[in-house]
Amino acid sequence: MSEGRDFTEPSQALLPGRQGMLVRLQAEEGHRAGLLDVVHRYTDGLGDEPGTEVFIVHLDPDDEDIVWLYEVFRDDQALADHRSTSGFAMLMEELPEYLASPPGVLRMDPLRMSVQQAVLAEDWSL
Repeated sequence: MSEGRDFTEPSQALLPGRQGMLVRLQAEEGHRAGLLDVVHRYTDGLGDEPGTEVFIVHLDPDDEDIVWLYEVFRDDQALADHRSTSGFAMLMEELPEYLASPPGVLRMDPLRMSVQQAVLAEDWSL
């Protein structure tokens, strides 16, 4: 952690104009590891998508074949840019091999965010 920085206070922001989505991915039985490999390789390239502001991969605690993605984009253009990247093309090409059904997408308009600063300061070496 950085000296002199207060990590006990959350960082907060209003998110006008952002585009969000919750994506449900159902892997073929026993193929979640392959699905996650594709998602992790995509996530490793998010530096090429500066308008993709939040991308969180969740494991479903009740179903070992379900993976959830939570995504926030700066605006409509950032969402369009996201869909035109080579990383997204790779995702769309490789993901179907592991899916039992098409992705479920719930679009949302994010309103407000609060993130504990300590989470962002943790060492996330994988």
